[in-house]
Amino acid sequence: MTMGTTRRAVLATGAAGTAALLAGCGGGGDGGSDGTSTPEGTGGGGEALARTADIPVGGGKIFKDEKVVVTQPQEGDFKAFSAVCTHRACLVTTVEDGTINCPCHGSKFSVTDGAVEHGPAQRPLPSEQITVSGNSIRLA
Repeated sequence: MTMGTTRRAVLATGAAGTAALLAGCGGGGDGGSDGTSTPEGTGGGGEALARTADIPVGGGKIFKDEKVVVTQPQEGDFKAFSAVCTHRACLVTTVEDGTINCPCHGSKFSVTDGAVEHGPAQRPLPSEQITVSGNSIRLA
């Protein structure tokens, strides 16, 4: 019993430490949560990804570090999806001809809604939350 108790104590302490670390990193930025905008680069509304002019109409741009792809299916209509393919978790690498493309096995997803256009993937790319304020696109 002593060994089981010790193991539980160690696991509980590790979990509490991890929770504290995550809470410390979560940081409440300086705006955005009440719907107000803050100057670009100051954190309101999340991490800045791009300017609206960086996202081509009918296409998109992949942000590898954030594992997000932002598309603009029609002028002024911005969408964001996970850049991780739902087939085997490869990162998508291109956005061409109205699809988000995975190089690993050839899956293609719609720039409009992330739906599978060509398998082997069977599930759409999950949506990601972004905010567009002026000409800035941020992770929400």
